[in-house]
Amino acid sequence: MHPETVDLSAWRARALEFERQLNAVLVGMPRTVRLMTIAVFARGHVLLEGDVGVGKTTLLKAVARGIGGAYQRIEGTVDLMPGDLVYHTYVGDDGRPRVEPGPLIAQGSELAVFFFNEINRARPQVHALLLRLMAERTVSAFNREYTLPWMQVFADRNRVEREETFELPSAARDRFLMEVSVEAPDAREQLRGLMFDTRFHDADALIAAVEPGMLDHTRLNGVAQCIQNTVQSAPALDDYGVDLWLATRRPADYGVRLSDVDIDRFVLSGASPRGVAMLARAARVQAWLEGRDRLVPEDLHAVFFEAIAHRLCLSPVYETQRPLYARPFVTEVLRQVASP
Repeated sequence: MHPETVDLSAWRARALEFERQLNAVLVGMPRTVRLMTIAVFARGHVLLEGDVGVGKTTLLKAVARGIGGAYQRIEGTVDLMPGDLVYHTYVGDDGRPRVEPGPLIAQGSELAVFFFNEINRARPQVHALLLRLMAERTVSAFNREYTLPWMQVFADRNRVEREETFELPSAARDRFLMEVSVEAPDAREQLRGLMFDTRFHDADALIAAVEPGMLDHTRLNGVAQCIQNTVQSAPALDDYGVDLWLATRRPADYGVRLSDVDIDRFVLSGASPRGVAMLARAARVQAWLEGRDRLVPEDLHAVFFEAIAHRLCLSPVYETQRPLYARPFVTEVLRQVASP
């Protein structure tokens, strides 16, 4: 699909309706839903953060239903091996071994959403396969190459237990467009609804209310490219973005300070070139969703934490307390770098 054939106004209306329907499924999570909508139209992979039972799976099933195409999920376990993603072995009724396609290739090129639950329970060998999959959207199995052109990877981590877990290396984290937090709402009325409104007790019924295939997964790549080609920037905004980038790498030079932190030793490496390119990509989608064809600083601000924080490589003494320091650091970067 050529970009010039895309009616971005009609697609924006469709994207906002998609967002509205997701908000009907996930009560009290408008920011999370907006970030997921951005990820869908930026065609980027997403890390999900959140406690058990906050609705991550429900959200992803609703997203998959609205996108169309196939949805697959796999559970991270310490004994999971790369082959388990691409083939499934079992003994047939006749007593003979059978080998069939696994979750990555069972649906062929129709796979649109691949959810890796508790990814840090899986071993590094599995992470390595996932890296290739995310970068190339191809996987080799049964003496052939499978192409997955529409696939997005969504993964979440077990952030409570530490035993028998393997944290994602920096290279793997950098492949994800954003890390999105999925948290239960804190407004009392919303909590009352989640507890006593039986409508929220049947997740399948909520998901079924989402219009199936309303976005058409086979067209999203073309729409995404058109958005990137259409939403423009200005030299002053470009300079501002570069300063934000450099501030993540050399925070002391930009006056970034945190209490009880040696800022000169805080960051081992800041955002990567791929990371800031993905920041700009997400910001363009945010501008488009707001009805603009030109970036403004607020578009970068809207996605800065989710696009950048997980890419920071911190010194070991601070890495163990990343949740404590990441948001204050990013907030201070945005405060210290002058906006045009």
